[in-house]
Amino acid sequence: MRRIGVLTSGGDAPGMNAAIRAIVRYGIYHNIEVMGILRGYKGLIENDMKAMDLSSVADIIHRGGTVLGTERSEEFKTEAGLKKALQTLKYRDIHGLVVIGGDGSFRGAEVLSQEGIPTIGIPGTIDNDLAYTEYTLGFNTALNTILDAIGKIRDTSSSHERSNIIEVMGRDCGDLALYAGLAGGAEVVVIPEETVNTDEICEVIMRGKARGKKHSIIILAEGVGSAFDLKDEIKSKIDIEIRCTVLGYIQRGGTPTAYDRLLGSRMGAKAVELLMNNQANLVIGTRGSKIFGQKINEALRMEKEFDIEAYRLTKILSI
Repeated sequence: MRRIGVLTSGGDAPGMNAAIRAIVRYGIYHNIEVMGILRGYKGLIENDMKAMDLSSVADIIHRGGTVLGTERSEEFKTEAGLKKALQTLKYRDIHGLVVIGGDGSFRGAEVLSQEGIPTIGIPGTIDNDLAYTEYTLGFNTALNTILDAIGKIRDTSSSHERSNIIEVMGRDCGDLALYAGLAGGAEVVVIPEETVNTDEICEVIMRGKARGKKHSIIILAEGVGSAFDLKDEIKSKIDIEIRCTVLGYIQRGGTPTAYDRLLGSRMGAKAVELLMNNQANLVIGTRGSKIFGQKINEALRMEKEFDIEAYRLTKILSI
């Protein structure tokens, strides 16, 4: 394993740079050249890459986003695009590849693996929607960003005696909403995994008002619908002042937490270690304090297990 490549694909996530830094430095330590592929699979198709050295990754561990850039590539999904990517890897004499991204990125990695390219995947997505791993890279930072926003919104909501719906990201996975709601003391959490009707939400709000509570926080996962639509539904049933806040891309940026920096560093080093030991076609996960590798096809087939106990706890603690 003389030369490997690394790319980031799909949505960016805090901690990606920590992983890139670890891949480059761990590789150099073991006399492996590392090529940084720019703009994900599109850069791989277009042969857009650069050799990475120690200076390339200096002072990036604390930065959000990805220094390699990221882009979704429809061309890579075509036979012609895949052929170009394989030609680039052969031309550049790249013997192994590390892909940092979510499920779509992993499906691309699986295709390359089937074509004989030793590939390792690192789960970089704030959504935490990959079933095989307890946490994905970037989730912890995004969660803390949401908590910070909840605190600020609660201050003004309390001052003006308003309710506020906070719409968070996560696609079809409610983990960000669920854990932010539990840790942030939200009155209501609305997620794709569990059905909550508007009458229940109104009941919680009015129960709080009856005991003198001047505000309420509702956390809504984007996979359920729009905060503004939910606001209209609530106001059609009860006469309260309510505002909406859509956090959007603010959740994907910012300085990664210590947890995500550690996770990215450990996963990046593990990826190179596996390639060095001729173990490939794997994705890296974490469970407890352990970092492990699992076959890509097995990981992608697994179904996400919903934390029903955490959800029940949000309802109990919101009385």
